[in-house]
Amino acid sequence: MVSTRLRRTVVSDHPWPWLLPLVAILLVFTVFPLLYNIWLSFHEFVPRKRALQFVGLANWSQLVADARFWQSLGVTVTYFVVALSVELVLGMTIALLLDSDEPGFGFLRGLLTMTLVIPPAIVGMMYLLMEDPQFGVITMMLQALGLLDPGSPILSTPSLALAGVLLAEIWQWTPFMVLILLAGLRALPSEPYEAALIDGASPWQTFTRLTLPMMSKVIAIAILLRGIDVFRAFDYVFVMTSGGPGTATYTLSLYAWQQTFSFLKWGYGATLSLVTLAIIVVVANLFIKLAKVKW
Repeated sequence: MVSTRLRRTVVSDHPWPWLLPLVAILLVFTVFPLLYNIWLSFHEFVPRKRALQFVGLANWSQLVADARFWQSLGVTVTYFVVALSVELVLGMTIALLLDSDEPGFGFLRGLLTMTLVIPPAIVGMMYLLMEDPQFGVITMMLQALGLLDPGSPILSTPSLALAGVLLAEIWQWTPFMVLILLAGLRALPSEPYEAALIDGASPWQTFTRLTLPMMSKVIAIAILLRGIDVFRAFDYVFVMTSGGPGTATYTLSLYAWQQTFSFLKWGYGATLSLVTLAIIVVVANLFIKLAKVKW
């Protein structure tokens, strides 16, 4: 009787048999870690006792007075703004160039996916070698052009280190923006462009008055998806500079990792990660409201 009822439920249009696995995954890998992190932020690990100790709001008070936190937040915001702006501009430019049905363009669009399958740690190591002060290809090229002083290694100079890390970020993830924007361009109707051509509109007028307004929602979604990931920057910084020189490339994610696993401040690390999550959620929702993105 029970098996018959179960069989009827499974083969029926009832949604729960198909939603339960997803709900279970969300509970185990999303809800529980979040609740545990919140609980952990009110505790701190005591190494000599090998136990967690309740500290109340001490971690949150420390956060407000922590100069390193505010500095890492500033680095993260700078990284976020520069990476997202450059990737958006380059992504739109390349997408416009690849928006063609001519032979060979399909192959070029397929090549863009190659950078996305490389692990970020590998890309970071690759750029670490290319920016090496002795034999790095990028270093030698910049020195040959007179843009880099031989006595100023890219990743060892505080004013240049963040730019060196951003090169790896931009190289790997600009194709992601290209693919999203290119999909939006390919879906645009042709009639407005034909009318603009008849009216004698210039390419710049066509782009600013037709393409950009019609692409606004696609651009907003691309910024939202990429922005969430950029704000959590960790891999490239960890592999290429470990936050150095000094604290020039310290991001929030790297600072939280250091406090948690290097200094064994589990509670403070949890507090830092929660603040990072809160910033992402607030900024993303404000952007969704301002850009009028509908899911």
